[in-house]
Amino acid sequence: MSLFRTKSVEQSIADTDEPEFRLKKSLSALDLTVFGVGVVIGAGIFTLTGRAAHDVAGPAVVISFIVAAIACGLAAMCYAEFASTVPVSGSAYTFSYASLGELFAWIIGWDLILEMFLGASVVAQGWSAYLSAFLQQLGVALPAAISSGGVVDVPAILLVLLLGGLMTVGIKESLRVNLVLVAVKLFIVLFVIIAGIMFISPANYNPFVPPSAPTESTSGLTQPLLQFLSGLEPATFGVGGILAGAALVFFAYIGFDVVATTAEETKNPQRDLPIGIIASLVICTILYCAVALVVTGMVPYDQLNPKAALAEAFAFHGQTWMATIIAAGAVAGLTTVVLTLLIGATRIIFAMSRDRLLPGALAKVHPRFRTPWVISIIVTVIVAIVAGLTPVGILEEMVNIGTLSAFVLVSVGVVVLRRQRPDLKRGFRVPFSPVLPIVSAAICAYLMLNLSVETWLRFLVWLALGFAIYFAYSRRHARVGMQDFMPRVVSPPKD
Repeated sequence: MSLFRTKSVEQSIADTDEPEFRLKKSLSALDLTVFGVGVVIGAGIFTLTGRAAHDVAGPAVVISFIVAAIACGLAAMCYAEFASTVPVSGSAYTFSYASLGELFAWIIGWDLILEMFLGASVVAQGWSAYLSAFLQQLGVALPAAISSGGVVDVPAILLVLLLGGLMTVGIKESLRVNLVLVAVKLFIVLFVIIAGIMFISPANYNPFVPPSAPTESTSGLTQPLLQFLSGLEPATFGVGGILAGAALVFFAYIGFDVVATTAEETKNPQRDLPIGIIASLVICTILYCAVALVVTGMVPYDQLNPKAALAEAFAFHGQTWMATIIAAGAVAGLTTVVLTLLIGATRIIFAMSRDRLLPGALAKVHPRFRTPWVISIIVTVIVAIVAGLTPVGILEEMVNIGTLSAFVLVSVGVVVLRRQRPDLKRGFRVPFSPVLPIVSAAICAYLMLNLSVETWLRFLVWLALGFAIYFAYSRRHARVGMQDFMPRVVSPPKD
């Protein structure tokens, strides 16, 4: 009953062939790339760029995006190696089970459930807010009590229920809708970039790196944990501002890891998963940098609106009609984010239920659709209730800390599995291992320290609840610990 017992890669792969757990393999590298772009590019491209430029980095926010992309790219390569080695649903949970052991696997699975449940709920509420803004620009006003910020956020509930139903019907059908919405989103983003070029003034890039300046520090539970531990006073702009901007915009890239949750539904996972993970990150980096260049060239960085920089940049030049275009892009963009997070959450719980760390009855696969329909319904209902009835936006940082903790363990896990199982076939290998994976883990750990004290306290409470469930139920029911759960022995063919 060791806390660090591992589940072999061979056993994990063998589980995918069991009839009651078999998912439909239908995804290609293009599907996975669209999937990744769909979840990474959300409202952040319309808002986060201006916030980072206005508050901490100035026009050098472009460099911040590049630094963040490099840091995120290290974690992406670790995910790509694991996904091509262990092509099984569950993403970081499954990877940790194969390398670091059951306790770490449980912790990361528990964190990912938090990340994707809260993430889907927060983004659904954001979608509702953008929908209200879009309808208002068209002259349609929803009743305040049943719209964004009202007593019941009906649009958010309806969105989750609709996408949950689509997800239950099939992964391929879900990604067809995702493909259309991502195409709309990319068209609008590219249109905004091209239109914005006409309003760029080179003078707005001077100075490109504003001089460093002290800033008001927060205190108490809202201050970053690093500041609480070290007593260092924060500064903005200059080189420090670029790094602070990188820590801020890093979260605009979060989501590519959801691609790895679809491993079992990929036709050629050893080849297609690394392509999908890395290609989606490259595409998003190019788009983020282009938007950053345009918005800081259109308006002096100190005059940007941190809450709606892109829309306000066009209003600054008298192009208010562009706000409608941007709102439409945000509605389409956030729809794809909610869909991919719902799919990711179901695949994480599916993998944990199949391993009996959660009740095995949850892992039923629909005989016709070949999707985990029981889990899909449960996830849809919970996310709809949370999105529609609670002010979950105050817990946004919990999404970030859950994701970063997964990045840390995956990065460490690559090093461990390389040492434990050098014989495994790897469709992709992180170069310069173990140096790059260790650097990836260190960067992600540093970013975790930049989250607030109250976020860490909430995270510790969530972990404590997870430990209670693990020791009360999961540890005793895990399939890895069952005597009858033995590696399959293939009998020689009979003459």
